[in-house]
Amino acid sequence: MLKVPQQQYIKFLYESGEYSISEIARSVGVNWRTAKKYATRDDWNLRLRPRRTRHPVLGPYLEIIDTWLLEEQALPRKQRYTAKRIFERLRTEYGYPGSRRAVERYVSKRREALKSEAAEAYERLEHPGGEAQVDFETAYIGQGGKLVERKVLVMSFPFSNAAFAFPVRAENTECFLEALKRLFERIGGVPRRIWFDNLPAAVAEIETGGQRIYTELFARFVAHYRVEALFCNPHRGHEKGHVENKVGYTRRNWLVPPPVCETDAELEAYLAEKETQDMARPHYAKGELIAELWAQERKKLLALPDVPFEVFRLTTSRLNKYRELRFENTTYPLPQCEALATVLLKVKWDEIEVLSSDGTYQRLAVFPRPYVDKSFKIDWKAVFDGYRRKPRAVMYSDLAKYLPASVRTFVQVPETDLRKARVGLIRRLLERYDMADIGEVLETLQTHSHPEAVLEHALYARQHPEFRPAPWIESHTPTEVCGYRPDLRRYDALLEMRMR
Repeated sequence: MLKVPQQQYIKFLYESGEYSISEIARSVGVNWRTAKKYATRDDWNLRLRPRRTRHPVLGPYLEIIDTWLLEEQALPRKQRYTAKRIFERLRTEYGYPGSRRAVERYVSKRREALKSEAAEAYERLEHPGGEAQVDFETAYIGQGGKLVERKVLVMSFPFSNAAFAFPVRAENTECFLEALKRLFERIGGVPRRIWFDNLPAAVAEIETGGQRIYTELFARFVAHYRVEALFCNPHRGHEKGHVENKVGYTRRNWLVPPPVCETDAELEAYLAEKETQDMARPHYAKGELIAELWAQERKKLLALPDVPFEVFRLTTSRLNKYRELRFENTTYPLPQCEALATVLLKVKWDEIEVLSSDGTYQRLAVFPRPYVDKSFKIDWKAVFDGYRRKPRAVMYSDLAKYLPASVRTFVQVPETDLRKARVGLIRRLLERYDMADIGEVLETLQTHSHPEAVLEHALYARQHPEFRPAPWIESHTPTEVCGYRPDLRRYDALLEMRMR
């Protein structure tokens, strides 16, 4: 198609009357028909003609293909579509009348375009959806009248500001990966990229050039879930600043005051409830609810694998001559094994499976994994000194939640004088007895109308049980009087007669 100046030049030559169309065609160097078209053109208004459809047959099916190509990105590569499979589905399910070649050509171009769009999105967005950051925090919970330490793995998503948390006993490799696995299952997918610290549970060594050597278990874990693991530079935790801030946020808003959870399962359920409640607030910058942004981001997660990853490591151990297993400073008896035998240990985050090492891998025993809880015992004497000065404080005190339930019920009574007396009684008993013992004894006195009247006696009897010797067995006493008990009422009657 000629440019507008050329078209105008042809028209000018023709209108001057000095040139014929043939001469104009030779002079301008165009076909005679083209010269005649512009020389004799009378209407030079701009016309908007409909654009030619690039895919006249495939056009109605492009949206279907695009949907399939977008959705397959969340699937493992070997489970993605081939162009042939897309063609077959279009023909079978939607009655596509076109050729397979057209489908293959479009699928190839569209996949390249999707790669370019993803690259541009990562350059334009500081926090693309589907990217997470993780870090551990230390939390304390009320358990058995004490504050017990727990490690909590926090996973945050900068795009939506959503956060998820899972409690474990330690920061070892098994606990770390089990927590990640449980979080993947809870959110229903796998983040495409995750930022980590250089924690020993994942990184065995950092080479001179910054290359990370993964632990064997972590390397298999990231391969199984197809996640891209990214690590901060050493001593540069701020490079994953979102989760650093989220750790502080969850500690202040979810774990203050420390929740009372008698089991780790209760703590897990408590944190899951807090996650859901937190999504009801607006994003700090975008204004939309976190729940709405999370619903968008969740679509960008990778699909969970069909087979869950089993988190464990294998190690061997040798029993001692007493047929005992020594593991992590704990001794376990294995009387069914031979002395000095070698066994295989399947170490999980919460238990240890002992297997035979003869090739059959028969399960010999299962033991709970030993963890030493770091705890802070509450000084109940000091606490009850405060309650004694202000008895009403026991009704709304945060520390009262950590009292044994029976003690809490005993002192939290509406009558002011009774409450004051019971607080004073507990404070006095704490000089001689432990709070756990007081709670157990009060548990047995729940049906008593006045437990404060017998509490101290019951505690003393618990510590000093009455000695009852076994009956003395002898063979000299006649059987007819053995075990005879006199009727004391006869003696009472005799006394009455003498007093008359």
